Amino acid sequence: MSGSDPGSTPVDGWAPNVERLARPDAPDGATNINVGGRRVAGPVQGFGKLWKKTYRVAIGEAAEPAEVVATWRQDFGSFWPEGNRFYGPITGLEPGEVALLHLAMPGGLELSTGVLVLYADDEGFTLMTPEGHQFAGWITFSAFVHPEDGTTAQAEVLMRSSDPIYEIGMAFGAHRVEDRFWEATLTALAERLGVAAPEVEARRECMDKHRQWKRVGNVRHNAAVRSGLHRVRHPRKRHR
Repeated sequence: MSGSDPGSTPVDGWAPNVERLARPDAPDGATNINVGGRRVAGPVQGFGKLWKKTYRVAIGEAAEPAEVVATWRQDFGSFWPEGNRFYGPITGLEPGEVALLHLAMPGGLELSTGVLVLYADDEGFTLMTPEGHQFAGWITFSAFVHPEDGTTAQAEVLMRSSDPIYEIGMAFGAHRVEDRFWEATLTALAERLGVAAPEVEARRECMDKHRQWKRVGNVRHNAAVRSGLHRVRHPRKRHR
C-alpha cells in the first residue's frame, strides 16, 4: 500500500514528497473510498482550534525504548480498542506507505479513512492524515528513558479538526473519545510488554483558539459523511 512515486525513495527515515496518495489495495473487510487521490493534511490545512495532546505510559525496566518502538510498529493495529481496525501494508510501517483505517463511530457507524507513514526509524514513527480524516495533523509514537519512570512510551498528537462538522463533534465529546482510544492503546502496549496495571497520563493543550474559516470547504471531503453514504448505497458490503 504505497503512497509514494515508484521511483522515489525515503531519505533518512522520511517519506518522499507526495502530491496525492496512491490508491492502496483494500484487503478483505476493508473499504478504500477516502484515501486514494487525497492530499495529506497537516494542521495548516485544518479548520478547527489547534490542539496538542500527549499520552504517556511508564514501561520501566520491562523493555528498552527500541524494543517498545519495534513492538509498536510491528503490531500497531493489534493494540487498538475493539471495533477499530488498522489495515497496514504488508511491508510494515515504512516511510511513504499508506494504511487503511476503519474507526468505530457513535451510533454503530464506521468511518473509513487512512494514514500516511510520514517518518519511521528505531526511535519512533509518525503518521499523517489525509483530507477528510477527523483531524488534519499528525501523530508521533516514540519511546524514551524518563529520569523517574525509566522507559516510557508516548503518543503525541498535533491537530485541528478537519472541517466544521468535526469541530462540532469535538465540542460534544470527541476529545474524550480520542483520549479513551489512545489511553486504551497505550495500556494494551504496556501490558503486552509485561507491565502490570499500567497507568496512562493524558495531557491536552490548546495551542491556537482561532478557527481557520478559509478551510470551511474541507467539508466536501468529510470521510464520516462519505462513509455513511457508501454504506447506504452498498448494504451488502455492510452486511458482510
